[in-house]
Amino acid sequence: MAACALRRGLLSIVSKYNQHKCTHRILSAIDFSSRFDVRRVQPLCSSCGLSSFQQTRFMSSRNRPEGKILEPVGVFEALKQHGKYETGQLFLHSVFGYRGIVLFPWHARLYDRDVSPAAAATAAADSKPDSVGHGSKEVKGKMHTYYQVLIDTRDCPHISQRSQTEAVTFLANHDDSRALYAIPGLDYVSHEDILPYNSTEQVPIQHELFERFLMFDPSRNPPFTARDTLRAWQEKNHPWLELSDVHRETTENIRVTVIPFYMGMREAQNSHVYWWRYCIRLENLGNEVVQLRERHWRIFSLSGTLETVRGRGVVGKEPVLSSEQPAFQYSSHVSLQAPSGHMWGTFCFERTDGSHFDVRIPPFSLESNKYDKAPPTGYPL
Repeated sequence: MAACALRRGLLSIVSKYNQHKCTHRILSAIDFSSRFDVRRVQPLCSSCGLSSFQQTRFMSSRNRPEGKILEPVGVFEALKQHGKYETGQLFLHSVFGYRGIVLFPWHARLYDRDVSPAAAATAAADSKPDSVGHGSKEVKGKMHTYYQVLIDTRDCPHISQRSQTEAVTFLANHDDSRALYAIPGLDYVSHEDILPYNSTEQVPIQHELFERFLMFDPSRNPPFTARDTLRAWQEKNHPWLELSDVHRETTENIRVTVIPFYMGMREAQNSHVYWWRYCIRLENLGNEVVQLRERHWRIFSLSGTLETVRGRGVVGKEPVLSSEQPAFQYSSHVSLQAPSGHMWGTFCFERTDGSHFDVRIPPFSLESNKYDKAPPTGYPL
């Protein structure tokens, strides 16, 4: 599919660029129909035989059925190995292939259960991490940068089967304690998900919040700066948007990443109900084709209850993960009648030969915060 072909082609480009640091130009084209088509011109560097990957030009189709018409999008920039991307940075998502723009960064603690003891010790020395227990296994949390971003609405139809485009939800500010609403085209991305590029367009991303949040300033780099509206929206919704902990674990080449978010508390039938949303990404790091068949959750509440949830697939789907389409991302919700708890579990996957195996979901905490009396404001005024 489209996002996978893009990911393979662009990551190959970026990998060679990082190895050779050449500065010549190369022309690429991306076809946003059913599959990306990355074309390269002949190498221009007589000394190293490689083309430029810093000023890679790429193009997208206008989403016409025949997928034959391409339009220019922008020019690739070098990846940032250190530091963070700024507000207004344009990028392609390295896994799902959509165009987006950075609104602001988040600094999260990444608890990676795949990190070796030596790497964990290095992380502890570098980032003063916290620790969480997993049975007898202590996991070090290392600080990692994530970003709040807008997704170009033109690309949403092409990723909707692999990643939800309405995954960032809020509790509605009225009496219905279960009412939720979403802001379409809002996402969280990791630093390594970003393939940065620049564009000469003053409105390079199509999203209803783009011009309400950002303004064009050609004297800046990147040339898009935050409006007061964005800063006010970020401040008011900080408790409900904030990303603090990320949990990751791999079983038999299937990596599961979980990000929990506290959504707030509502009163229902003379009791307090606390809500969280959690975002899960499944990634196939191997070559074997597998399909998610079942989920098995264990949900512990501070009130002392332990709930077991089993069901087919996730969010009504049973995604296939292959080398061509290696990732699937979704969000769901959980509520407790206590201010904190824990969740953990397994996903059951099926191989092409009919055999099954369980993939661990890393345990994660559900924690409330002190902002319960300030309901989320959602869209900016």
